Amino acid sequence: MCALSQSASVEDRQSDSDLTARSGTMIKENGRTVQLTHAGRTRRHKGSNEVPVEANGKKLLVNDQNKYRSMMIRAYSSIWMIGGFIFVVYMGHLYIWAMVVIIQIFMAKELFSLLKKSNEDKKLPGFRNLNWHFFFTAMLFVYGRILSQRLVNTVASDKFLYKIVANLIRYHMVTCYFLYIAGFVWFILSLKQKMYKYQFGQYAWTHMILIVVFTQSSFTVANIFEGMFWFLLPASLIVINDITAYIFGFFFGKTPLIKLSPKKTWEGFIGASVTTIISAFLLANYLGRFQWLTCPRKDLSTGWLQCDPGPLFTPENVTLPGWLPEWFPWKELEVLPVQWHALALGLFSSLIAPFGGFFASGFKRAFKIKDFGDSIPGHGGLTDRMDCQMVMAVFAYIYHQSFILAQSVSVGMIFDQIITNLTYEEQRALYTNLGEIIQVRQSVW
Repeated sequence: MCALSQSASVEDRQSDSDLTARSGTMIKENGRTVQLTHAGRTRRHKGSNEVPVEANGKKLLVNDQNKYRSMMIRAYSSIWMIGGFIFVVYMGHLYIWAMVVIIQIFMAKELFSLLKKSNEDKKLPGFRNLNWHFFFTAMLFVYGRILSQRLVNTVASDKFLYKIVANLIRYHMVTCYFLYIAGFVWFILSLKQKMYKYQFGQYAWTHMILIVVFTQSSFTVANIFEGMFWFLLPASLIVINDITAYIFGFFFGKTPLIKLSPKKTWEGFIGASVTTIISAFLLANYLGRFQWLTCPRKDLSTGWLQCDPGPLFTPENVTLPGWLPEWFPWKELEVLPVQWHALALGLFSSLIAPFGGFFASGFKRAFKIKDFGDSIPGHGGLTDRMDCQMVMAVFAYIYHQSFILAQSVSVGMIFDQIITNLTYEEQRALYTNLGEIIQVRQSVW
């Protein structure tokens, strides 16, 4: 048997060499010799599983066998992420803020390692700690400015804690500045010959990461404390758009959308856009009926909130147009005014926010990587999931400040601001001044 197999293998090699001499092109595929003709040459990209094979006389793609398995892994991960997200939202504002901080840390870790070179790092012991020094300095600066007033409101009833917090806030900026200067001096002292280019590249890359991560997160946290509605709705629209684009593209996608993301299709893009805009209108009606989600948080406590909903979250009856058919069951609809604003958020999340994902795809192609990390099975890293969220969070904050804030002000909210943000003496002075102004105007009228 051994001699027979050896002779057979010799004959196979001889026949293979003869075929190669005649055709000029041969490849080995799964242990079999395959001839490539000039009329129909099989092309295979490095690292690709998309190899045509014969199955019952029909050509299939090997990659198709893993297509549904990949979809199931992605679906299970999505379910876990959505479930965890809902639980954190239920727990309240502080827990959402903690979630944002954890996401930031993972994003920074993934991005820090992107340009990391192990050989150079071995020659620079402790150099990576400098990245995290700048990271936590930036975190102290950003969140100190956003949450300082809410921290004051939390400890206002305790004079001792109030004085400590007031002094910390007073010297907050100078503290952050000297922390940064300490990192700057640390960096200069760590410079080594023949490593200057790598070290300065890492220094610039670190600052770029801080800008990307904390610009997005600062707007996100501001939205959270303005009312979880303004955080939850935009974030949910991005998730809806991402999932529906994947589903429409999976089942109907045929036309490529953009070269940066070969898997993106026009069918997925259009189907996701329509679905997201409709979902924005309906989801805003549902979320806008919970004071827990619509009330702004003025301190750092965790209790349930109750407030004047304001005109944006007060239901209104809208008469439907007369051209609708008679069999249509509804003649009037109860609509929250905020739903019309939700359409703008849905439109942006459908048409503009996906370009954050395209930017990330181009970025990954530039560095020749598939994903930023592997934190989430089937999805890649957290940075891969937050690319569109970055763009959306900034837009939601700017839209809220420009078009929502002025409309949502009520008398109750004004008095709440007076009570929480002014001392007793300032409240008395305001009361006296308002009385004098009203008396003057009464005498004029």
